[in-house]
Formats: sequence, C-alpha cells, structure tokens
Amino acid sequence: MLNVDLTGKTALITGATGQLGRVMARTLGECGANIIIHYHGNEGKANELKQEIESLGRRSMIVRADITQFDEIMSMKDRVLEQFDAVDIVIANAVIQYEWKSVLEQPIEDYSSQVDSCVMQSVFLAKTFVPSMIERKAGRIIGINSECSMQNAPGQSAYVAGKRGMDGVYRVLAKEIGEHQITVNQIAPGWTISENDRLNNTEVSEGYSQTVPLRRRGSDQEIANVVAFIASDLASFITGAYIPVSGGNVMPAI
Repeated sequence: MLNVDLTGKTALITGATGQLGRVMARTLGECGANIIIHYHGNEGKANELKQEIESLGRRSMIVRADITQFDEIMSMKDRVLEQFDAVDIVIANAVIQYEWKSVLEQPIEDYSSQVDSCVMQSVFLAKTFVPSMIERKAGRIIGINSECSMQNAPGQSAYVAGKRGMDGVYRVLAKEIGEHQITVNQIAPGWTISENDRLNNTEVSEGYSQTVPLRRRGSDQEIANVVAFIASDLASFITGAYIPVSGGNVMPAI
C-alpha cells in the first residue's frame, strides 16, 4: 500500500488561512510535513491553524507578507530561515479577490491585481526559494490554478488572464529547473465545496453539477489530497503538468 509521506519536509503555503489553504495545511501536516502558514490579513485564523498543525506533532510558524511585493517575500524567507533549515515545498495558493464583471465593465485595476497575485507572486516565489532548491537538488513548486483558465467564461477575463499568465510561468520554469530534480506543477480545482458551503448548506449546485461528468462538485479535501501527492516522492517524475481536479469538467487536449 502506498502512503503519502512528507516526514521531515517543510512546506510554505501562501494564503494558508483561506478556505482551501487551511485544508491543504492540515493535510500536508497529517502527511508529516512542517507547515509555514502565510497570511496577509487574518492573524487570528493563522494562529488557530498553527495550533492545529502543532497538535499533530509538527512544527509550524506564521508569516505575514504581501505576496505582490518582492521585498516582502524575500523578508518572509529570511524570517522562515530563522526557524527552519530550508523550504522543500512551496505552494502558491494566495489570490486577490474581486467582483467578476464583463470586459467592458471590469475596472482596469482588477487586471493589475490578478497579474500581481497570480503571475508576479509565482515569479517572486521562484526567485526567492528556487536557488536553495537548486543547491540541494530537490524541491517542489506547486501553483493553485483553476478550471476557469481553460473555460474562459463571461465575466472571468481578469481572473483568466492572471491564471493563464501563471500557467506560462510555471511551464517555462519546469523546463528551466528540471535538471536540478525540482518539479513544478499546477493543480486546477473546479468549483470546490468548502467549509463555508458546509456551514451554509450550499454544497449542492445542480446546474453546475450537470456540466461535470462525475455529476457533483469536488471537495476541498479532494484538492488537498492531490496537492499532497504532487508534493511527495510518489510524484517525483511529474513536472510541467496542469492537473485539473474538476470531475472531468476540464479535459486538456494532448
């Protein structure tokens, strides 16, 4: 029987206090990883999550940073290295939220925010953490993309532009650093059931589910399970991949 074993690894998750981020943090912690919890505005939730991770017997710390600012990400790394020897797994999960509108109605600044939080975050994290991975000849870079980047639905233009740009960075990076045994992959969730859905009894959406071959929405745990697999040695020969976790709602062509 295969087990996802991340014992002794240290994972940094940006946006770890968000709905999906918290489940990823818990799941990687359950698999043995120490967890660095990045947050921007919710320090209380970050501290709660830290306590959860430490209750599993793992080490954890919280770090605040604006992921759209290179100097803040570099400073975050310096703080992390005061407590941890290295970061083995970097998960780019944070994204700036905004209201979706048509191209003609979407404020210009929303396009900038999506480029900053999707594209530039990916670039900044790579520049900050990949050099030490190259020295160690090991590492995992994982980006949380979206099925939206393949669907191009009305109202999603800024988000799709950001996620498409992120996709380009990750694919090129995978080719540039693969020789150092560092993998670079993207997980692309569909419309995912989260803690908020469970609290509000909104897990079921018949209209959306009818578009999904598996006829249901996926769960945050199902997304986190794939992230844990890609972070592990079980996925050591997978790189440059865009992996939809959407019940077949997105099927990239070969």
